[in-house]
Formats: sequence, C-alpha cells, structure tokens
Amino acid sequence: MAYHLCSSPSSLLHDRQPLCNSLSSPPKLGSKTSTFTYSFKPTFLPSQPKTLLQITHVSIQDPIPQETQNLNPSKGNDSQYPDGKSGSSSKNYIWINPKSSRASQLRKNSYDARYASLVKMAESLNSCSPNEEDVVEVLRGLGDRILEQDAVTVINNMVNPETAYLALRYFQQRLKLSREVILYNVTLKVFRKCRDFERAEKLFDEMLERGVKPVNTTFSTMITCARLCSFPHKAVEWFEKMPSFGCVPDGVTYSAMIDAYGRAGNVNMALSLYDRARTQKWRIDPVTFSTLIKIYGTSGNFDGCLNVYEEMKALGVKPNLVIYNTLIDAMGRARRPWQAKIIYREMKKNGFLPNFGTYASLLRAYGRARYGEDALSVYKEMKEKGVELTVVLYNTLLAMCADLGYVDEAVEIVEDMKKSGTCKPDSWSFSSLITVYSCSGKVSEAEVTLNEMFEAGYEPNIFVLTSLIQCYGKAQRTDDVVRTFHRLLELGITPDELFCCCLLNVMTQTPKEELSKLTDCLEKADSKLGHVVQLLVGEQDNDEEFKRGLSELFDSIGSDVKKAYCNCLIDICVKLDLSQRASLTALHVWINDLTKALESGEELPPLLGINTGHGKHKYSDKGLAAVFESHLKELNAPFHEAPDKVGWFLTTKVAAQSWLESRSSLGLVAA
Repeated sequence: MAYHLCSSPSSLLHDRQPLCNSLSSPPKLGSKTSTFTYSFKPTFLPSQPKTLLQITHVSIQDPIPQETQNLNPSKGNDSQYPDGKSGSSSKNYIWINPKSSRASQLRKNSYDARYASLVKMAESLNSCSPNEEDVVEVLRGLGDRILEQDAVTVINNMVNPETAYLALRYFQQRLKLSREVILYNVTLKVFRKCRDFERAEKLFDEMLERGVKPVNTTFSTMITCARLCSFPHKAVEWFEKMPSFGCVPDGVTYSAMIDAYGRAGNVNMALSLYDRARTQKWRIDPVTFSTLIKIYGTSGNFDGCLNVYEEMKALGVKPNLVIYNTLIDAMGRARRPWQAKIIYREMKKNGFLPNFGTYASLLRAYGRARYGEDALSVYKEMKEKGVELTVVLYNTLLAMCADLGYVDEAVEIVEDMKKSGTCKPDSWSFSSLITVYSCSGKVSEAEVTLNEMFEAGYEPNIFVLTSLIQCYGKAQRTDDVVRTFHRLLELGITPDELFCCCLLNVMTQTPKEELSKLTDCLEKADSKLGHVVQLLVGEQDNDEEFKRGLSELFDSIGSDVKKAYCNCLIDICVKLDLSQRASLTALHVWINDLTKALESGEELPPLLGINTGHGKHKYSDKGLAAVFESHLKELNAPFHEAPDKVGWFLTTKVAAQSWLESRSSLGLVAA
C-alpha cells in the first residue's frame, strides 16, 4: 500500500474529528487496481497523543495530485493564497514516524521537499538573464506535468520583476488555469517587492484585457504598492476604483487608506476613516499611526498627536522608532521641548537606539526653544557616535548660540563644521557667527568673519548687516554704522522694519552730537520714522505735528515691531530730556491699540490700567505719572490715579468703551 505522506504533523493537530478515509490495496503486476473504502475511528492508547491520521490514495511514482498541494505556511507576509481562500486542509496529510526506517524516503516524496525545490527554482529565476530563453531553460526543470500551485509557489518566491513576468507567460501558455487571478496577484506582489508601480499598473491592464476579473487582494496589492512607492494619490485612486469592480474593502485596506489619504493631503477623509477604525476596531499598523501623528502635527493640533500616541498604546500597538521620531519632531514644532525629552526617555527605556532622525528632531526641538544645555548635550553625543550633521542642523545650533550668547560654543561648532568634510559654512552660518560676536561687542572678530564670508563667495544679507550695525552701535562707532548702512543700499537691499528698529536702538546709545548722522540714515530707510525722529532730535516744539507723525508711523508698521519702536522712541525722549514727548508716544500707542481692539470686537477686561513706573527717571519725582495725568485730562479720558498703587491710572471697561466710542464718532482718533 502506498501513501502520500507529510513530514510535518502540525496540520493534523488542528483537526481532531473522525473522518472517512480511503485506502487502496497495491495493484498486482498486470492487473487493475482494486479499491475499497471503509470508515474507521482510531483507538488511542492512554499514553499516546491523540493524533488523527488521514490516508489518501496516491502512488509514490505518480506526480503529487493537486489536492495534496500546500504552500509552506511560514513564508513572509505575502499570502500563498492571494484570493483570500485557505489552502487544502489537513485531510491530505499523514504524520511520518521519524523512527521509521522509511522516514527519509517518505520525506523526499512529501510536498515539503517539492516546495523546497520550487523555492530554489525561484532563486535561479531571480538571478538568470531577463530573456525568454534563459527563463524557459530554468522552468524546464518542472517537467511536463506542471501543477497550477507549483506556478504560484515559484512566482510568489521571486523578487526579479522582469523574469517574474516571463515566468507568468510561461505558465499561462502551458497550464489550463482554474484561478488565473491568483497567478496575476503573486506577480503583482513581485512588482510590489521591487516597488515597481509602473509595471504593476501595466500588468493590471493586461489582466483586464484577458478577461480576468480582479479580486480584493488584487486591489490591496496595488494600494500597498503605491504606498511603498510613495504615491499616496495613486493609492487613493486605486481604492476608489474598487466598487466599480464589485470589490468591498476590508478593515485592513481601510486602515491602510488612513495613511494614504493623509499623505495625499485629504486630511478630512483620513480622520473620518480613523474615527471608523476606532468604532469598528480595525487593526491599524504603526505606519498609519505615524501618518496620523503627522496629520495632527501639521494642522497644529499637537495635543491630537499625543492622543493618537496614547490610543495606539492602549490598543496594544507598540511604537516603533519612526513613531518616536515623529512625536519628538511634533513636540519640537509645538515648542514643547520638555515633552520631547519625556518621549525620548521613554523611547530609550523601551530599547530603541536613537538614529539620525531622532537626533535631528531633538536638536530642532531644543534649538528652537533655546534649551542650550540640552541641545549641546545632544550635539556632543552625536559627535561621540560619529553621526554626521547637515548644514541645516549646524545652523540650528548656531542660531541658538546667537540668541543665547554662546560665543565659545558657536566658534567650536563652526570649526567642527569646517573639519567635517561633508559640510561647509554657508551664508546663514556666517550670519549667526557674526551675530554672536556682535551681541558680545567683539567688533574685530565680527569683521574677520565678514571677510571670511566674502572669501567663501557669499554677500552679506540684511541679517548680517543688521548685526554689524548693532555691533558698531554698542562700540559707539557711529561712522561705521553709517558706512554699513550705505553698503546695504549699494547691495540693493531694502531696509526692513527690524533693520530700522536696530538703527533706532543704536540711536539710544549714540552721543547726542552724533545723532544727526543717524537721523539721515533713518529718513532714507523709512521716511515716516525719520520724520518722527527728526522732530525729536531737532527739538521742534510742535506736539500736534508729533502726534500726527506718530499716528502715521504706528498705523504703517507691523504689530511685531510696534512695541520695540515705542520703547526706542521713549528711550530717545529720555535721552534728550523730552518727558512730554515720551509720554505722548506711549499714550498714543496704547490708545490706538485699545481702539483697534474695540473695533475688532475683542472683549475688554473689566478693569483697565496704565502703568507709568515708580519715578526713577531724573526728570520727574513721579516718573511719567505727572505728564500722563496732564495728557489724560486734555483727552478727557476716564482714567484716575490709583491712590494705593504708585504710577497706576485705572478705569472700568464700561467707562473706557464709552470714551473710545465718543472719540471715534468725533473723528479724533486716526483710523
């Protein structure tokens, strides 16, 4: 009696119910095969495992019948049954006793051995030349009686898209395929492994031309191929084709589309699918969670990033390194360096080692928030581990050093940059280093760096020249300030508000006898600002003209520099002993901002106040309080000095609103 046997008993352990079995007696030479069938229930000894044996008619010499085929279940993520159906059950297998004298021979005739030979054939096809002659030569090893499942196994184990297509043609020409779509699906998976989306699309079109109807697996393969190739819009396109072919996406496909829609920019659809995923408990992979975190981070919903992270952990999905890096980066953009630090510690606690992406996200997070010691600690660790920095990361560190006044550290970073062999200082690098020197009053070092910048082929930009003017101003080198200003004009650079603010600040440090030199510069940079400063420096006694000039100036500048302009103008007034003009400047700006807040519908606080200080300035025992009180009376403003708070003038929201509305109706406040 001959049987087809399987060397692995694993399939038997899942099917313990009694089954009907077919046996045949061995045929006598020259006689017909006689077959009889009977049903039996095996009897187990107490000490024996209850392993159920299934017996089927087969000859060792005959080819293995198709119903006995089964693919190795341990192979990768690509299912051996792309139509979604399971393979043959355990009824076609029998356990081989390893102690049997025939065990070795029986194993050779099992499908496990055949499967191993098919895998080797796939490897040969991967390495052979991509021409029909060579592919046919390899596949001749299958003989003339090829099984459909053999074809699926061979292509499913291939990674060469060119020879895989030729193998598909070979099998189509020689086999009468019962499920041709399966063969197409495994070929599409080869293209997916190679991230060859163009070939995958062409093969799909060919499949339709041959009248082969795609199934769910076909579309899921096309969608995941598009995702792997970073074509999210294509993934969306293929997903939306499914209904027209009668295919209904399953939870796995829907979950993948959260990622695809998110990457394609359709945030609403991605979040809508995510809501469904939570409700219907779809399985979501870490890649999709990473995309969701990016979606929330891009939209500025940084709490949403953390919520997704917590939900992921609650579902038992373990964060990977990409997710940790994405979270750290999001917290950096949110300017929450403390949370970036917490996530980084958790990442290391869970056994992940930081990579370049981790370090880059940490440097950006700490650098933006000016966490100097933390940023420099990360930089030191990167150097110790030999992790190379990009120019952008070097410049992030240098910008932080410029803001924090880290002179020595900035110099060391630039030197490291020059020695790296992969990065050279660019205009931003030189700009930051000049700023560091300028803020520290190191004039000669700033000038040397400027010359080095010229030698490297970079022209100074407005940031460099602004830093230089600040540097020369601190050193009271007024002529160099003027020279730098003229260089800016020669380079065709238009002075911006920050540059003008820097000039104003320099004026507060310049001796009175040299102020006129800077006034000329300001008039060329901004005529409205120059006019107001000229009224101060020229000591023209015309408060009405001064008020009109202030109104025009503050209506024309951005809110981000308004406070700085106001403070500098007050400082200049103080420098020139013009307390009246100082109070006018501050009061005008405050009333103007209050009026605009009211007009925009902003809710005012119940109590409003003006703080003029404690009288430490030399021109008044009460500071600006006395001058402010005089102006408030002229304006008929409902502010009254607080008896228990020195320098404070208070009023109620109702009184302030009534007064501001009456001023607007009389046209006394500039629009």
